[in-house]
Amino acid sequence: MSFAGKVVLITGASSGIGAETAIYFAQLGASLSITGRNKHNLEKVAEKCGKSKPFIVTGDLVNENDVKNIIDSTIKHYGKLDVLINNAGIVEFSNIETPSLEQYDNIMNINVRSVFQLTALAVPHLTKTKGNIVNVSSIAGLRPLRNNLSYCMSKAALDQFTRCVALELASRQVRVNAVNPGVVQTNILRNTGLSQEQVKIRFEQLKGMHALGRNGDSLEIAKTIAFLASNDASFMTGVTLLVDGGWHIVPPESIAMH
Repeated sequence: MSFAGKVVLITGASSGIGAETAIYFAQLGASLSITGRNKHNLEKVAEKCGKSKPFIVTGDLVNENDVKNIIDSTIKHYGKLDVLINNAGIVEFSNIETPSLEQYDNIMNINVRSVFQLTALAVPHLTKTKGNIVNVSSIAGLRPLRNNLSYCMSKAALDQFTRCVALELASRQVRVNAVNPGVVQTNILRNTGLSQEQVKIRFEQLKGMHALGRNGDSLEIAKTIAFLASNDASFMTGVTLLVDGGWHIVPPESIAMH
């Protein structure tokens, strides 16, 4: 599998799955454009990419002008776009009995609205290269989770977005797919207000949700993203591919016990 000569744009590349995906694509020869809010972290990721130094664009995906600048800067730098990886996302705990419209808007703006805008801006460029899109969704888009209402809704929306856009762009030979991870041990829970010890306990509890009895690793997701973006998946579009350690086959009553 090679991405030599391919320009790949990755959002949320400053940490977690996005960072690991950037490093992995660099190993496969891709010309990278990586974006996130933390320039220092993006620079650290760029260093790990070795000789093929990524192009860095800082920006906040909630800001429409920043989103436009991410695409414009990437095209100005490389002259084209072959793969868009919509990876950026946030998790915040919520339920219908303690609603917060501010929290709901924040989650939907980052997890859905920004993807909508970035993809719309990328389509003309991806059409020229017959490129493709990989969205990073979640098992939460397919199975309900307690106290994760807004997050689950956002990922369900992202899955349907994937299918609809895949249908719209199929005639242009632009493929659109999503990867739906189970729990992956990244720093995403640190931003939910949990202490370091609480995060550790939570990750330990979450192992039991998976049929394989463990949480996922960022590299496992990165490799799946690369597969979907590669010519090896040339006959796949509109797919939401579970990489969840078998969470989707665990009976609900088993999950209820954890």
